[in-house]
Amino acid sequence: MKKSVLVALAGVLSAALLVSCGEKTPTVKIGVFEPASGDNGAGGKQETLGIQYANSITPTVNIGGTEYKVQLEIVDNESSNDKAVSAASELISKGVSVVLGSYGSGVSIAASDTFASAGVPAIGVTCTNPQVTAGNDHYFRICFLDPFQGSVHAYLAKSVFNAKKAYALAKLGDDYSVGLCNYFIEAAKKLGIEVVYETFPDGTSDFAAYVANAKNCGADVMFTPTSIEAAALIIEQANTQGLSIPLLASDTWDSNVILASAKGTNIGIYVTTFFVEGSDDPQVVDFVNGFRNYINTNATAKTNNGGDDEIAAVSAMGFDAYYTALEAIKNAGSIKPDAVKAALPKTSYKGVSGSIAFDAAGDAVRDVAYIKKVNTKTGKWDFVAQQSVK
Repeated sequence: MKKSVLVALAGVLSAALLVSCGEKTPTVKIGVFEPASGDNGAGGKQETLGIQYANSITPTVNIGGTEYKVQLEIVDNESSNDKAVSAASELISKGVSVVLGSYGSGVSIAASDTFASAGVPAIGVTCTNPQVTAGNDHYFRICFLDPFQGSVHAYLAKSVFNAKKAYALAKLGDDYSVGLCNYFIEAAKKLGIEVVYETFPDGTSDFAAYVANAKNCGADVMFTPTSIEAAALIIEQANTQGLSIPLLASDTWDSNVILASAKGTNIGIYVTTFFVEGSDDPQVVDFVNGFRNYINTNATAKTNNGGDDEIAAVSAMGFDAYYTALEAIKNAGSIKPDAVKAALPKTSYKGVSGSIAFDAAGDAVRDVAYIKKVNTKTGKWDFVAQQSVK
């Protein structure tokens, strides 16, 4: 009698414990491999913001009928190829199912083997150099590539500015900067544009000589695919020296840092990018309104966005990358990295930056870029054109 009472009591207590504590919600981890410091820290923070905003409004995912909490594991690769490997290893040790990033092709390339060895797939958000996905089956990306971006700028130089000579400037040893300059030069020469090409070493803080060279060589345009940090210094010198030719810049320049640097000057700055505001698509409108509210009601988010609520294209891309990852996880029906990797080639998603699908190399099927110009009076972007390459 005593034994049966004890058993019954134990059952009641166990049931009560389960009700009071509840069952633990299973978790799937998504790695965020982005720079929060170094040359690309400003852009990396904005890309991460898009991912964090997406996670804030969709914090769970249904996998095979079970609701999982989505936990972001965020590491700082410090914009450094050397630090990229240890940052990637940290994500692997945390048991992530898939990785998002990075802003910056060099760090993505540097970390690639670490992800491959662990069997963890990665989705590049805005890393545009072809080498990110070349020769591997684990790295995918949702952005356009640099051969396309370089061609868009060469076409812009010829068709809009009737350029016969261009001055191109890249950071020495930077896969993204040097690679994009090479693609621009290749496309420009095919259009009959002569190109004067120079590189600057890491740590350069004075761009006076380079801007002077652009002026003195008789160039009609200056092409500068550099980091945001270098861009602000180039703009400063261009303004000081009264540079009259347009600055053609890549996706890295799509930042409120550039807007602030150029406001009040007479410098013409044109950038290629992945996303622009102004669409009446309900999905885009909801994103713009929701993301701006997220920034304005979160002091840390606003600081990481550069202190205002301007929406960078990389934030929209981070947002889309998060949902692309969720689609892949749902398609895999598993949180195992190998299952997610196997699901990615057939994964597609209609995002705020457009429709996302992958080709055989893991690259995004995209053939359109947006061109924006800095309005130096308002300190805002003016939409110029939606551009493909003929």
